[in-house]
Amino acid sequence: MDLAEFRKEYSDRGLHREELQPDPVAQFSEWFIQATELSVHEPNAMTLATVDESGMPFQRTVLLKYFDKDGFVFFTNYASRKAAQIAANPRVSLLFPWITLERQVIVQGRAERISTAESLRYFASRPRESQIGAWVSNQSEVITSRKFLMQKLNEIREKFQHGEIPLPSFWGGYRVTPEKIEFWQGGPARLHDRFLYQKSRDGWDINRLSP
Repeated sequence: MDLAEFRKEYSDRGLHREELQPDPVAQFSEWFIQATELSVHEPNAMTLATVDESGMPFQRTVLLKYFDKDGFVFFTNYASRKAAQIAANPRVSLLFPWITLERQVIVQGRAERISTAESLRYFASRPRESQIGAWVSNQSEVITSRKFLMQKLNEIREKFQHGEIPLPSFWGGYRVTPEKIEFWQGGPARLHDRFLYQKSRDGWDINRLSP
């Protein structure tokens, strides 16, 4: 298969400086609403990039659960590989690949655990099966088979069959506080529009980048 033939000409939708919000989170919110209204599949799916102790990068798709002026929040097992890597190096990157809109957003910043109270509020809003799933998986650990996983699932269901399911001590959220956010809009002749917001003492500096 000749991958050189996989070519697509981008539209001339364009992105202009005067269209941008002065705050990148406000700009992200605007694009996120558009992605939702235009039925992008899982618009909150994002690639989280971390590095291990040797400098080897790792990437995986996680789900953004909410965002505000303070940053972007996702949830995971605190004993997972990603959590161990964040503990050693909290500098991370997020990528939102909204391919059907010919857009992507890259967030660079620092990840920190949110409070237990904040994690509990979100955990309580999850469907019961999702709450149980958080207890079942020792994320990133080697397991012998799926059968082992299902046995543990049944054990947890039995254990918590009555009453509310408590928040696991090993599960919770991270907030990525942005330092840089880049907005990318595909353009014809590969002349894409790219704008970089960079945190400064007075707020955010915005610069256009060469495609």
